[in-house]
Amino acid sequence: MTAGQLTTLSTGRGNGLLDETDMRPGSATSLLRTIIGCYLRSLGGWITSAALMELMTTVGVNQTRTRTAILRVRGKGLLAAETRDGRAGYALEPAALPRLARGDRRIYSPRVMSATDHWCLISYSIPESQRQLRHQLRRRLSGIGCGTVSAALWICPEYLTSEVEDILSDLGVRRSAAIFLVGETRFDGGLERAVEQWWDLPSIAARHEAFLSGYGSLSSEELTPRQAFAGWIGCLDAWRVIPYVDPGLPAVWLPTDWPGKRSIPLFADLRERLEDLSGRYVRHVTS
Repeated sequence: MTAGQLTTLSTGRGNGLLDETDMRPGSATSLLRTIIGCYLRSLGGWITSAALMELMTTVGVNQTRTRTAILRVRGKGLLAAETRDGRAGYALEPAALPRLARGDRRIYSPRVMSATDHWCLISYSIPESQRQLRHQLRRRLSGIGCGTVSAALWICPEYLTSEVEDILSDLGVRRSAAIFLVGETRFDGGLERAVEQWWDLPSIAARHEAFLSGYGSLSSEELTPRQAFAGWIGCLDAWRVIPYVDPGLPAVWLPTDWPGKRSIPLFADLRERLEDLSGRYVRHVTS
C-alpha cells in the first residue's frame, strides 16, 4: 500500500474515534495520525516505538509531545501497544481499518458535483433535552461538507448520502431524521446565491489559500528522502481536512477566483513528486 492511505476517523459513540475536523493540522496528534494512516498498513499494521519516535522527530515533534500524542490516539481506539519479537511497538486497532479505507477514497478521489447532479437533504427533529446530541449531529454534518438550509435542514451533494447515513446511525438518531434525494432545488436569486447562504465559503476558501501559501513553493524544490518525508507529511496533514469541509460544488456556483482550482492540482503534483521518496525514507527507518 502507498502513502495514499490516510487516516479518517469518526467520533462514533461506540468506538470513540475522532473525526478529521477534531484535529488541528500541524499539532503533534494530527501529524501522528497522518503518519499512522499513511504507512502503518503497508508495514503490516505494526511499528516499533523507536521507529515511530524517529518519524515524528523528522516532522519536528519531540519525544515528550510524541508520547502524549500516542496516549491520545490509543485512548481513541486507533493504536494498541504490542510487543513483537521482544521489541516494543504499536499495532493498528482492527476497528480503525474501515475508516482508514474510507479516508483514502475521500482524500485521494474527491468527487466534484455537476450542475445536474442530485442533492441530499437531511431533516431531523431532536428534542431540546438532547441538545448535546443535536450539537454533535450538526458538527458531524458540517465536518463532511454539508451546508445549512435551516437549523434542522441540511444539504449536500447526493454522493455524500452514505456518509450522512453512517453519521445518523453512529449517533443513534436514524429514526429521528429523514433523507430526501432531489433533482431540482429552486432558490430566489439562483443556486449561486443559495450556495453563498448555505455554506461558509470564505472559511472553506481560507483553507485552500492556507494550503497554497504553505506548500506552493515545495513543488519546485529538490529534496532528499528524509526531506521529502517531512514535506509530504506536512502537506498531507494540512490537506486532509479540506476534502471534508469542501463538498466539491460546481464551479459555476462558486466565486470566479475560487482557490480550490489551484490547490487541488498543487496537491496532486506534490503527491506525485514526494510520495515515493517519502516511502523510501519510511522503509529505511523501519528496516
